[in-house]
Amino acid sequence: MLAALTFSASTKKSMTAPSHMVMAPSAIQWGDAPPTLPKGAKMAVLSGDPSQKGFFVLHLKAADGYRVAAHWHPTRENLTIISGTFHLGMGDTLDTSKADAMAAGSFAYLDGKMNHYAWVEGDTVVQVEGMGPFVVNYVNPKDDPSKK
Repeated sequence: MLAALTFSASTKKSMTAPSHMVMAPSAIQWGDAPPTLPKGAKMAVLSGDPSQKGFFVLHLKAADGYRVAAHWHPTRENLTIISGTFHLGMGDTLDTSKADAMAAGSFAYLDGKMNHYAWVEGDTVVQVEGMGPFVVNYVNPKDDPSKK
């Protein structure tokens, strides 16, 4: 089942941007991550609108131990680790013994329809870029937090 991202009012405010922008870290407006992601994460949309067709850039911030169960996206996902450690694994279930630990400065991309999972170690910020709409499809529908 496809689950489109929905955004809080505070997150939507940060989606409108001029044709040129320089943004200091203090200007980033954080809001709650959409309900298709587990509770506890914050999100800031830096460019574009992930819920619509077109290019977007967002930051996802999560505390130590935050996990996202196995899922996939219909389009390519580009990840750059800004801070903390992001663990990225491939497969149908979250397995902490089978993942790459990505330190700050690391980059990864996953083509669409690749099953993957993640968790963070330490307070972590990840930049996500891609073509919208950005959709999270859980391998096991019972893992979808928006359905609970």
